[in-house]
Amino acid sequence: MHKKRKLLFFKDYFETFYEKQTLKVKHKILWTLQIIEEIEQIPDIYLKHLKKTSGLYEIRVQVGNNIYRIFCFFDQDNIVVVGHGFQKKSQKAPKQQIEKAERIKKEYYESKK
Repeated sequence: MHKKRKLLFFKDYFETFYEKQTLKVKHKILWTLQIIEEIEQIPDIYLKHLKKTSGLYEIRVQVGNNIYRIFCFFDQDNIVVVGHGFQKKSQKAPKQQIEKAERIKKEYYESKK
C-alpha cells in the first residue's frame, strides 16, 4: 500500500514511552501509526487536532480501558513528527504534557535551522 504520510520520530521521545508499554499496547500503537501513514482521511478517533495549540495533534490509542496519547505535529504536508506519549488518566490532556509537546516542537524546528 502506498503511504500518504511519512512518520519522523524526533530524538528518543517516542521510543522512551514505547519501550515501557506492554506487548499488547505496542501492537496497538504500531497498528495506529500504520493507519496514520496509509489512510487519506484519518478519523478523529486515531488523530485529533488539539485546540488552542500551535498545530499539535494527538495520536489516540485505546487498549481496553487504558487510553494512551502520543503528541505529534506536521512538517510540510505529509511528514508527521512524532513526539512523546503518555497514559491518559483524565478527560483533558494534562497541561504539562501539552507544554512538553510544544517544547519538543520548538526544539525540532530549531534543530532544522
